[in-house]
Amino acid sequence: MTEILQTSIPYNPLAPRPLPGIQPLPAEDWLRFDDGFAAQLGERERLLRDHRDAVLAMDDAAEPAAQELLDQVLAVRYGAQANASHVTRPDGVTVAIDRSVPMETLGRIAQQDFCILEKPEASDEHVLTAAILCFPASWTLAQKFMKPLLAIHTPVADYDEGIARRVQRLFDGVQAGRPLWRFNALWYADPSLHQPRREEDPRATSTPETQHYMRSELQSIYRLPRTRAVIFSIHTTVLTRADVLAQWASEADLEA
Repeated sequence: MTEILQTSIPYNPLAPRPLPGIQPLPAEDWLRFDDGFAAQLGERERLLRDHRDAVLAMDDAAEPAAQELLDQVLAVRYGAQANASHVTRPDGVTVAIDRSVPMETLGRIAQQDFCILEKPEASDEHVLTAAILCFPASWTLAQKFMKPLLAIHTPVADYDEGIARRVQRLFDGVQAGRPLWRFNALWYADPSLHQPRREEDPRATSTPETQHYMRSELQSIYRLPRTRAVIFSIHTTVLTRADVLAQWASEADLEA
């Protein structure tokens, strides 16, 4: 197992926040690169090569939103026009912009995972219509694809109908150019980025003896201006316990 770790995190993952813990995100911070970029993108390339069906999904009807999302990432992160034929990543790798596979192309040029959620006319909830999900944290894309928000969060214990209604209002209300964000933070025994888990499988028990790595996701909600689809992006940071505590807390603070 190759360890892919960052050495710092720009927010305090130990700070308690009640669900859903949403706050405004400066538009310029929507897509971040950090010191884990090169290693994480290398792992993305491996997963796209060896496990493509596990990390990619797109309904045909999501094509316009996927193309618009690719346009946005090219413009925001690379200053590139929609008709760009290639970009050079921060790690020096040149990537062809293949419009025939927009979600796969996104997976090769951005550090984030992306989920596209759209709200059908007859539905009260947004539905997951496309995703590039290389780094799942205890969920499996195949079980969530084409499902609405409440079903996507099965079996999250704290995600009850009240939280579901609040999250749906956030998805309905988020405005283009005014993204929102939250974070989570969980202790893991190993730092693997690709950690899928099926709904029926138990989550591994976390004890002090297994809490070697902090895994935190910066999750953002972003409205595409043209198709009006909502983008749920996930930037994953994995740090050693020592690095988390050195930056944000002492061991005594953590155990208090």
